[in-house]
Amino acid sequence: MRDTRFFPAPAPLRLGAVAELVGAQLLRGDRDAIILGAGPLETASEGELSFLDNPKYVKHLAATGAAACLCQKRYVDRVPEHVAVLETGEPYRAYSLYLAHAFPSALRPTGFFDSTGEAGVVHPDARLEDGVRVEPGAIVGARAEIGSGTIVAAGAVIGEAVAIGRDCFVGANAVIQHALIGNRVILHPGVAIGQDGFGFAPSPRGHLKVPQIGRVIIQDDVEIGANTTIDRGANRDTVVGEGTKIDNQVQIAHNVEIGRHCIIVAQVGISGSVKLGDFVAIGGQSGVNGHVRIGDGAQIAAVSTVTAGSSCIACLVDHGPARERDVRTGAQHVLARAA
Repeated sequence: MRDTRFFPAPAPLRLGAVAELVGAQLLRGDRDAIILGAGPLETASEGELSFLDNPKYVKHLAATGAAACLCQKRYVDRVPEHVAVLETGEPYRAYSLYLAHAFPSALRPTGFFDSTGEAGVVHPDARLEDGVRVEPGAIVGARAEIGSGTIVAAGAVIGEAVAIGRDCFVGANAVIQHALIGNRVILHPGVAIGQDGFGFAPSPRGHLKVPQIGRVIIQDDVEIGANTTIDRGANRDTVVGEGTKIDNQVQIAHNVEIGRHCIIVAQVGISGSVKLGDFVAIGGQSGVNGHVRIGDGAQIAAVSTVTAGSSCIACLVDHGPARERDVRTGAQHVLARAA
């Protein structure tokens, strides 16, 4: 039985309703059968929904204990007779839709201290809309603005004049400064945003620190993993486009512009002034040299190095003039003002 300590057991849902919810076609099985949860093919038990998307897991089909399986047409005939079949072109997406319905609390962090209102330290010049939660140990600086429905978790620090939109989550011990953040943004624990970029003017007399006077702009629906760092711009902005998802322990340097709906996996390092188009995917532990432009839809394999002279990925990297677009459009930072 699944442990319900952290995520309560979902409400029972009839198989026919599951098919409608996820947009799948029920090819085999009783529409009135009850689905009580979900699990992977190899461990799913009676009453649970599972899925097959990666051919590596076909070997688990024959012995699965799942009540129903989401799969593509090519795998339908391989599903055991005792398992109901829901056909869909996107099994993993369909499975995710069911999980979102069954376990809504897992979609967005809910904080660490169950209370409403302000418990941390909020500067009297900060502007918080109704419904903001500031947990114990958190600090909100002067002139900061935070929209309704946002949670600032225990130990987080919101710097002076930072603006955060509505329905966001700022994780425990995160530090946000010199930043404008849109709506529905999730920042996991330990994220650091808006600190100095790594800028020095070297000379025989030593390394002279160059003041970093830009900002970080994070557009709507971005999610940033634990202990990721995003430096503020040196003389213009560092930008993360709407819908982009960034994994844990990623470093994004000053003046980087990331397009919309990109995927950046753990331990990637992106050097200063890099520009990524929309829907770019960068695999884990890859590095991108400074001032490189990567075009829309490019996919960089894990443990790669992208340089201005990379010939093996010339088809993916655009070294020509940047396509004119304003990646800042879509960031919503205007909070309701008192009349």
